[in-house]
Amino acid sequence: MASNFLKLPGINHIYELKLVHIQSIELLNRMCKVIEILDENQIEDAGIRGALVVAASQGIIEYVTNITKAIPKTMWHANFAHIIIESAIRNREAKVFSLIHGLDDKQAIANIINYSNHDTLLHVTGYIANSRKLNLIAGVALQMQREMQWYKVEAITPQGTQMLFNKDRKRPREVFTENHKDLMIAGETWMKNTSSACTVVGALIFTIMFTAAFTLPGGQKQDTGFPMFLDKKLFNLFIISDAISLFSSTTSVLTFLGILTSRYAEEDFLTSLPKKMVLGLSTLFISIAAMMTAFCAVIALLFQSQLWIVVPTILLASIPVILFVGLQFPLLVEIFISTYGRSIFDRNVGNWLA
Repeated sequence: MASNFLKLPGINHIYELKLVHIQSIELLNRMCKVIEILDENQIEDAGIRGALVVAASQGIIEYVTNITKAIPKTMWHANFAHIIIESAIRNREAKVFSLIHGLDDKQAIANIINYSNHDTLLHVTGYIANSRKLNLIAGVALQMQREMQWYKVEAITPQGTQMLFNKDRKRPREVFTENHKDLMIAGETWMKNTSSACTVVGALIFTIMFTAAFTLPGGQKQDTGFPMFLDKKLFNLFIISDAISLFSSTTSVLTFLGILTSRYAEEDFLTSLPKKMVLGLSTLFISIAAMMTAFCAVIALLFQSQLWIVVPTILLASIPVILFVGLQFPLLVEIFISTYGRSIFDRNVGNWLA
């Protein structure tokens, strides 16, 4: 039974990866037992510190924690800990950086200044991430948001750090602005292009649904002026769907206009612009879905006895909704998680050296 299960597509590959991971952890544990009995000179000759810095830069958190636990006094003094944390910041390894929250002397580590260039940890966050890390994030606006989230490590840095100069006589904010100006321009362009396209779609839907509200299916009764199908459930569905589509498309257009007229400051990419984009895309999706529902309700109302017309029409009407979900919904989810989801840093890390 188990052998047959492993033959399923992808399952065997996952099993092999998990097996390699287990074997790597076992090898690491045996390495730690050997390292525990080494003296300072042997540790230096073995290049363990250099390997630890490389592991931190690549986000191999198991290596960092296990090796450090094996020889905590030798490895995790404040100066070397600062090098590890700085390497994690430069390479945007959030899990490794979060280890600082589990240390008693995290303030001492954050206080240290790199004497070669006088950079503080806040200066280091101002340097843009490498392209390998940035390309893992969809959309340049979200890349800029992630960079701003990293800059917020100022929460653990001492007060007044933002006013300190590095060797080039630049404060942390100046370093961040200088290194991210191209990304910020690209993010602004992406936001404006996306908002412009969505504004056109939203305005078109608004126009259609506004017109449909005064062009009722079946017309009106001559004597009373009431709609012909007023007592039909499908007519009520049409009216409700039309109203939802009208109001949501209006909200969407106004939201995207708000994005187009934003000031596009660095801080706006952190929460303001992503929140507006989430609202705009969400209401646009609702308006498209409601518009298709209203259309299907009218077709079903007018051709109740002709299923050969109703069923294919409803199936075809679902295509625009499916296309929007396939093309734009992943972006909406990405923005939502990045803005409203858990922080990329784990500030509740316990004392893992204990």
